[in-house]
Amino acid sequence: MDKIRVGIDEKVPPARAFVLGFQHVLAMFGATITVPLVVGNAIGLRQHEIALLIQVVLLAMGIATILQTTVGSRYPIVQGSSFAFIPGLISIGGSSGLAAVEGALIAGGIVEALFGGFGIVGRLRKLFTPVVTGVTIMLIGFSLAHVAVKYSLNFFADSTAASAPAAFVIALITFAVTIAVALKSKGALKAMPVIVGAIVGYTVSIPMGMADFTLVNELPIFNIPAPFPWGMPVFEASAIIILLFAYMVSIIESVGDYHAISAISEAPITRKHINRGIMSEGIACAIAGVFGANGTTSYSENIGLVALTKVASRQVVQIGAIILIALSLFPKFSGVLASIPQPVLGGLTVALYGMISVTGLRLIKENVELNDRNMLIIASSLIVGLGAPQLPAEFLEHFPRIISSILESGMAVGAITAIILDQVLR
Repeated sequence: MDKIRVGIDEKVPPARAFVLGFQHVLAMFGATITVPLVVGNAIGLRQHEIALLIQVVLLAMGIATILQTTVGSRYPIVQGSSFAFIPGLISIGGSSGLAAVEGALIAGGIVEALFGGFGIVGRLRKLFTPVVTGVTIMLIGFSLAHVAVKYSLNFFADSTAASAPAAFVIALITFAVTIAVALKSKGALKAMPVIVGAIVGYTVSIPMGMADFTLVNELPIFNIPAPFPWGMPVFEASAIIILLFAYMVSIIESVGDYHAISAISEAPITRKHINRGIMSEGIACAIAGVFGANGTTSYSENIGLVALTKVASRQVVQIGAIILIALSLFPKFSGVLASIPQPVLGGLTVALYGMISVTGLRLIKENVELNDRNMLIIASSLIVGLGAPQLPAEFLEHFPRIISSILESGMAVGAITAIILDQVLR
C-alpha cells in the first residue's frame, strides 16, 4: 500500500481542505440521510416532520464527527447515521413515539460512554465473536426487508392505474443506477452509490409529477434546531434495552474501523484510543437523542476515502463536520430531501438492506470455520431471529412489557441466542 501523503496532524491549504472535506460529506451523505428517511416513512411521519428529522440528523452527525476528532480517538473518522439502529428506531417510534426514541438514545449513549470511559469495551469483546457479530448484522438487513418492499407497495396502493407503472419504472431505474455505480464506478464515485442513485431517481421522478415541493416553499430559509423537538424524552426500559443491541453492533463496527484507520493513516492504536473513541460515540449518541436524531457510528466509506486520497488530515474531516452542521441550519435543504418519492427510496433500500445482510455473511465466511458447532449457532440464531417478529400478540401479552418488547425484536433475540450458544457450546 502506498504511503500516506498527509498525516493526521498535518494541515492542507484552506481551499483544498474544503474540497476534500466536502468529498467526505458526499461519501457519507447517502447512507446518513437514508436512515431518517426510512425511519420517518416507516413510522408514518408527515413530510415536514421527516424534513425536521433529516435536519437534526445532519446537525448531530456533524457534532459527533467533531467530538470524535477532538476528544475521542482523534483519528480522521467521520461519524454518520448507523443502520444498526433502524429496526429499533422503527419499533420504538411506531409503538411509543419519538419521545421514547429520544430517551432510549440518551440512556444508551450514556451507557456506551461509560463502557468506553471505564475501559469495559475490551473486557466484553470476547462475547462478540465473529459468529455472533455476523449473525447480528445479517439480521439487521433481513429485519428491514419488509420496509424496502412496502415503499413501493404502499405507493402502488395509493396510486392511479396510470401512475403505478411510472412508480415501478422509477424504482427500477433507481435500483439499477445504485447497483451500476457500486459495481462499475471507480475512485471517489464508488463510495457514493446511494447518493448517485437517489439523484438520478429523484430527477426522473420530477417530470412524472411524483416530487412534491410544497413543503420546500413553506419551510424557512434558516433556523437553528431546538432540543427535544419531539417533546421531553420518555425513558422506557424496554426501548432502552432494544437499542442497547444496536449500540452493541455499533461498538463492534467502530472498534474494527479504529484499527482500519490506524493502519491506513500510519498512526499508532492503543486501548486508550479505542476507549476514548467509544466514549465519544456514546456522548454523541446522547446528544443526538437531545436533538431528536438517531444513533451514530464510524463510517467505513470515509475510511476508504482516506485510503484513496492518501490524505489523513484530521483538519479535513473536521471541515466536513462543519459543512454538515452548516447544512443543518437550512430547513429548505432538508425539505428537498424529505420530498424524495417513495419509489426512489424503494429502489435504494432494496440494494442497501441486502448489502447489510451480505456484509454479515461475508464476515462469517472470512472469520468463522463452518464446522458443525458454528453452523448450528448460525442456523439456530437466524431462525429464531427471523421468527421472533411473527410471534402472536396473544402470546406476548403474557409477558411483562420489557420482555415482550425484546421478543418482538428479531435482532435482539437472534443476538442473545448467538451469544448464549457461542458461550455454552465450547
